[in-house]
Amino acid sequence: MRDAVIVEAVRTPVGKGKPGGSLSAVHPVDLLAHTLQALIGRSGIDPAMVDDVIGGCVDQVAEQAMNTTRYAWLAAGFPESVPATTVDRQCGSSQQAVHFAAQGVIAGAYDVVVACGIESMSRVPMWSNVPPGADPFGASVAARYPGGLVPQGVSAELIAAKWSLSREAMDEFAAGSHAKAARAHAEGRFTDELVPVPTPGGLVTMDESVRPGTSPEVLAGLRPAFADPSYAERFPQIAWSVTAGNSSPINDGASAVLITSSETAARLGLRPLARLHSFAVTGSDPLLMLTGVLPATEKVLRRSGLSLADIDLFEVNEAFASVVLAWLQETGADPARLNVNGGAIALGHPLGASGTRLMTTLVHELHRSGGRFALQTMCEAGGLANATILEAIH
Repeated sequence: MRDAVIVEAVRTPVGKGKPGGSLSAVHPVDLLAHTLQALIGRSGIDPAMVDDVIGGCVDQVAEQAMNTTRYAWLAAGFPESVPATTVDRQCGSSQQAVHFAAQGVIAGAYDVVVACGIESMSRVPMWSNVPPGADPFGASVAARYPGGLVPQGVSAELIAAKWSLSREAMDEFAAGSHAKAARAHAEGRFTDELVPVPTPGGLVTMDESVRPGTSPEVLAGLRPAFADPSYAERFPQIAWSVTAGNSSPINDGASAVLITSSETAARLGLRPLARLHSFAVTGSDPLLMLTGVLPATEKVLRRSGLSLADIDLFEVNEAFASVVLAWLQETGADPARLNVNGGAIALGHPLGASGTRLMTTLVHELHRSGGRFALQTMCEAGGLANATILEAIH
């Protein structure tokens, strides 16, 4: 049976997703193009050999409309004969791109494929694809959920309430994410994965949202970000403890991985870094929305034949501290193996790019640490989650 292996994985630094952010002057097509050039250049392959390019992007409108992945490939100067498509599974879009790419390789539909992601939240703000007054759900969804769906921040509050997570615990987790990310930068743990980006303001080499001096005491001074009287009346159990400090920020970034089979890698003289061992995607309650990481983790472990104890590294996307803390509480996973180089609370969450950003970091950390198995999972809007297990090839 054919397998699927990652032979190269790169990402840009992550910039603040607002005007003046370190990457805000770079068009998203050009940002992804720069990442693709680095991916192909580091691998040394002929880009004409790529069978497909599958990219994740959430807000596919304005400068991210018209199949951004296709135009990024062309902007990189690569052959017009190589096709590309852009997918949307919300925050897990580029992790889903990896699944599609790997499944295509395993099925024999592809020999060499790129999975990637892009989001420029400074230039295409979140919800740009839903004009004021538009209803993206329709009457039938409203009838199925008569109380109405809620924003992600309220969902994060509901999770904190359901799992009895205190403001102090969430702030402590968030401060730890910044400390781990700052240490990883200081120790050069990101050196092999980072692609510096030239901008009008100079060369961007560092993740911009990491705050080394952040502490639980500093975070305790922030106000709740999503407090709302109508939701407070509807959900009296909410303590309003989710803040900008214990949530992921808004960001710009791009990332990409190159996937092929072991046989093709050997034929091309490429060194496999990790095997894509198992995949899962699940749906969950769209009201709680962000709890899909729980059934996704259970499902991917069941499919893999592995147990939690077999996993050396976990990457659970830090959309909100409450999501990750609930995952830890429910699974009983070892927190020392979780997001060891910091997560999205510190490094940032450029929506469509985050799936392959996490995977890039995970692949390189598996090699640095000598681990064998790693598990990645991400919560996604609408009550969805992806999970992937990687097996390092040392």
